[in-house]
Amino acid sequence: MPRPAKAGVTSKAEKEAAPRLDREQAVAQLVGAATALLAEHGPAAIKARTVADAAGLSTMAVYHHLGGVPELIQAVVDRGFKDLGDVFLGAPASDDPVTSLFAMALEAHRFAQANPHLYDLMFGLSARGSYRPVTATDRGRSAGFEDAYAHLTEGCTRLVASGRVRPDEDPEVIAPQLWSAVHGFVTLDLGGHLSTFKDPVRQVFSPMMVNLVVGLGDDPKRATASNVDAIEASRRSNPNPF
Repeated sequence: MPRPAKAGVTSKAEKEAAPRLDREQAVAQLVGAATALLAEHGPAAIKARTVADAAGLSTMAVYHHLGGVPELIQAVVDRGFKDLGDVFLGAPASDDPVTSLFAMALEAHRFAQANPHLYDLMFGLSARGSYRPVTATDRGRSAGFEDAYAHLTEGCTRLVASGRVRPDEDPEVIAPQLWSAVHGFVTLDLGGHLSTFKDPVRQVFSPMMVNLVVGLGDDPKRATASNVDAIEASRRSNPNPF
């Protein structure tokens, strides 16, 4: 007597009866399944058979369409950066470049809080078993990363052009400084290392961002007002806590 299929696992008959997918469709299905498993169980759950079963595909689909588990994880990371780019693009708009940049930073923080395992994987803070993230020197920055990063550099270009900071500042240098600051805060907050603060965003994040732009030449009072505006705009657009 055949054993009943486990809940959540697609049977061989169901896989064979499923319509054939082209590569783009199959990869999207595998990445979606892997992302969902990552969110629920962490990076250890990303295994070829587990992901394929969740996607309703054969295990060979992982190898045929992507090459293997490391490439699958990289596809998940690339999808994460695409989603982060969409988050940057959807941040509350403002004519004030400092407000706009901090609004993007706040949305990045919210994205990380909603997707902690994905955020860790995107930035090499966690790894699945034998998987080692491909280093930037091996493959360069991914297209997804570049697209997300472009929103930041555009914001920094606006900042310099506005006259709020010194005119000789280079947007291409400001951008990684801001990203490093945001990433540091997000990582500490996700790890629970800022739990002694009642409101880490107002008590740590905002003052840090003010100090950064003041160091670039902005007026302290104006920079503070811009950051307060960003917090209020972000909370109006999304009532969920940061």
